[in-house]
Amino acid sequence: MTDWVDVGAVDELQKRPLQHIRTGGLDIALTCVNGVFRALKNQCTHYGGPLAEGRLEGEILVCPWHGWGFDRNTGEMPRIGARAGCVATYAVRIENGRVLVSVDAATPQKPKNFPANPLARDPVRQAGPTRVLGISTTVTSSAPGRISGSRLILEKALAIVAAEGVETRQINLEDLKIEPCQGYYSISAHACTFPCTITNRDKTDQMALVYDALIHWADVIVIATPIRWGRASALYYRMVERLNAVQNQMTIADRNLILPHKTACHIIIGGQDNIQSVAGDLLGFWSELGFNHPPSAFVGHSRGWTAEDMESNVRDIVRSTDLVEETTDMIWRAAGLAEALLARPARV
Repeated sequence: MTDWVDVGAVDELQKRPLQHIRTGGLDIALTCVNGVFRALKNQCTHYGGPLAEGRLEGEILVCPWHGWGFDRNTGEMPRIGARAGCVATYAVRIENGRVLVSVDAATPQKPKNFPANPLARDPVRQAGPTRVLGISTTVTSSAPGRISGSRLILEKALAIVAAEGVETRQINLEDLKIEPCQGYYSISAHACTFPCTITNRDKTDQMALVYDALIHWADVIVIATPIRWGRASALYYRMVERLNAVQNQMTIADRNLILPHKTACHIIIGGQDNIQSVAGDLLGFWSELGFNHPPSAFVGHSRGWTAEDMESNVRDIVRSTDLVEETTDMIWRAAGLAEALLARPARV
């Protein structure tokens, strides 16, 4: 025998096309279109977003977290199909001017059936030599005949440590298609997922290359940035905003994706001063993400606020051997710290 719950008067409930009903064991998104009521379980099949806080687009109920849309009549997702799962539906009837909803689902909740993203695997350090990842955040090198001081120093230092048996990779953000963060965390902490929703949805988004290298490959990372109006580059911040998905795993899942031996260091090059301020920003963020820093964890170069002859700045960097030597020494310190931490017995 079906049990029915009285959720309210027709006259009142039909004033709003979408509302949250939680009573009598029900937790539903109640919709009303052209006087016809439908009830769906208040839980998106994607990451459990509250459908009752979403919006109606015709007969489609759109989740407020990531925009998944479900047919309010069937609970199915017509845009993706059966792989997206199905939201449970509940029978609705009108009796004596009241809206009654069955406590038993008319159609069951079916979870999404997508293959797991390879990035979601637990990070495990594979055997082998120390691995150093350089990330260049400049856009200067993309123009013909242009030289980026920060990228040049990074490339020279990586070549030196690679010659000593260290594995190296270099990611140039200017060469990648990285979509800006869409602020899912601002909606709900649980709406900011890993891998990032953008990465899962858009297969052309290349932030996946950064995630994979940072989490699953590198022991040491070297961030190279120019100074732009007293701050790191715009590309640097685009990457950092997308790394909120990594940091947020500590908040919502008690899961640290950055293995405890990993280290970071930084190259900061500017025609104008502000190196220490930029360094403080970088040191704080990468520490928060879970990376360790060796002593003297950044190398900086600037000719000062009044040195507006940028040609001289580039010339000095190209000719400099000290900057390359200091950066190489910094990478060796970071690598030594990573190796020491890796050899340290795990805490019980």
